Amino acid sequence: MAIGPSLGHAQGAATLKSSHGTGFCNLNLFLAHALQLSKQDGVGLDFVNAPTFAEQVTFLGIGQTNIGVLPYTSALSLIDGGAPIKIVAGGGVEGCVLVARPGLDTAQKLRGKTLGTFQLDTLEVLPYDWLKKHGVSLRDVTVRYMGSTPEAAEAFRAGALDWIATIEPYGTALLNDVPGAVKLSDGTDLYGKGYTDCVLCARTEVVERNPRGAKAIIKAMMQAQAMFEKSPEEALPKLVGTYYKTSMENARLASNKQPSVVDARNQTDFILSRVQSLIEMGYAKKAPDRSAIDWTLLEQVIAENPDLYKSLKWKSAA
Repeated sequence: MAIGPSLGHAQGAATLKSSHGTGFCNLNLFLAHALQLSKQDGVGLDFVNAPTFAEQVTFLGIGQTNIGVLPYTSALSLIDGGAPIKIVAGGGVEGCVLVARPGLDTAQKLRGKTLGTFQLDTLEVLPYDWLKKHGVSLRDVTVRYMGSTPEAAEAFRAGALDWIATIEPYGTALLNDVPGAVKLSDGTDLYGKGYTDCVLCARTEVVERNPRGAKAIIKAMMQAQAMFEKSPEEALPKLVGTYYKTSMENARLASNKQPSVVDARNQTDFILSRVQSLIEMGYAKKAPDRSAIDWTLLEQVIAENPDLYKSLKWKSAA
């Protein structure tokens, strides 16, 4: 099906085009795609693969895709810039990791060192916030923006990066594979347990004119979450290799460090408050309105599938 302005507009839904990231925060979307779970509700899910992280975000902003999982920081920046998108459900929690080469175990030792990260990502905001907390500016380090997470991980392994902001399962893989590698932060020291990393976003024309299609994707992701929580050993072989470029062993170790969670309603205030760092970094001009987040379709899926929702381990408090 060709991508065009009518895609996703009709009440009848057909197929939604999705962008995505690379971390475990995308697990529910990946498993829903691998098993085409939304087809039981008459909706296909197609991935549009972009060469770089920046293009993954841009595709949703310009309408080349109409739904997708992306960092909440990228979503807030797109919304600040006028892109017609809404945050409609959760993606993943925690799982952002700062890993440094042996001996680089303090913020002061990172002055002048090369950081590998991604522009407009939670993985750029995390080192900004962490350095700020420890009295060092991001301007005091050399920042190298990478094209993809696997590329960044390989650059770190090869010694081309002194430290890296990465995501699971790649954080665990680097700590296991690079002797003496140092974990500087997993985000919980800054943001607390259960902080949001990525969110599911949809273009407003999908929310308003094709709610059935968006709800089918949210429901499929909820089913994927239930499946993974119940039997990760059955789900991981469907994902490792195709969606995650890491070993099964590292995937097993990392899978508990970044749960993929559809119901992120309890993270509303956290998501909106994080825009302050984006403003300081020059990526946003003002705090977003509460209308940037719309949990309406998520709440409808929850109401229509009470047994499925009840079965989930990770969800917002009732």
